[in-house]
Amino acid sequence: MTLVLAGVPIGRSADASPRLVEALGSADVIAAEDTRRLTRLCHDLGVTYTGRLVSYFEGNEAERTGQLLDALRAGQMVLLVTDAGMPSVSDPGFRLVAAAAADDLPVTCLPGPSAVTTALAVSGLPSDRFCFEGFLPRKPGERRARLSELVAERRTAVFFEAPHRLGDCLADMAAVLGDRRAVVCRELTKTHEEIARGTLPELAARFAGEVLGEVTVVVEGAAPVTVETTPEELARLVAVREASGEPRKEAIAGVARELGVPKRDVYEAVVAGRQS
Repeated sequence: MTLVLAGVPIGRSADASPRLVEALGSADVIAAEDTRRLTRLCHDLGVTYTGRLVSYFEGNEAERTGQLLDALRAGQMVLLVTDAGMPSVSDPGFRLVAAAAADDLPVTCLPGPSAVTTALAVSGLPSDRFCFEGFLPRKPGERRARLSELVAERRTAVFFEAPHRLGDCLADMAAVLGDRRAVVCRELTKTHEEIARGTLPELAARFAGEVLGEVTVVVEGAAPVTVETTPEELARLVAVREASGEPRKEAIAGVARELGVPKRDVYEAVVAGRQS
């Protein structure tokens, strides 16, 4: 009665792990994002699955989750796979894992390929600290609003994007984030893999036309902020945040985080400013 999350190849079927091959052949239930793609993968790997194969995708997650929980409670092994990479990482799976955990049912993982870490590794951008943003909103205004939240983010950011929106996405990134270094990874590990490096404006121009394939974008984090950290400046920056409606405690924490100074220093600067 174990839920097993399995990473499947993001490109070449030969990247499948021996443990994945074994699990495909022995699972009682295989929940797949696309049953046709899973069937093709099994054919490529020479695996004959004997368990029950069911679909599990965004459109039927709510209904199917309860059925899979019933299978787990009945003592069956449920193997969850997506079209590529790790389940629940911008793919179906989170709902089922959360429900299984809430029901105290065992959950484990067969680690495997991930476009997130693969793109980060080949990007050449700092990888000691990074954040994963998944897919940005489809509407331009909402997309730019989300990007504006990352203007001060110092960590390297990784995004997924649909090929037909890549050009517009990169253009918005250039407009909001500026002239940062970035890498577009297209068709990772596949025959026509492309790793394109440049600044955001350069890449926006390069991919303005039609693009095919799976796309992952890696973007350089913000440069360190170089501003004065005198008590007067710290107090002023907090006041700006408060004027925009941010509570004082959060404003102090935000300024401290942005400038890399202790919160106590910012707090004392605010107190001194109000007493003067």
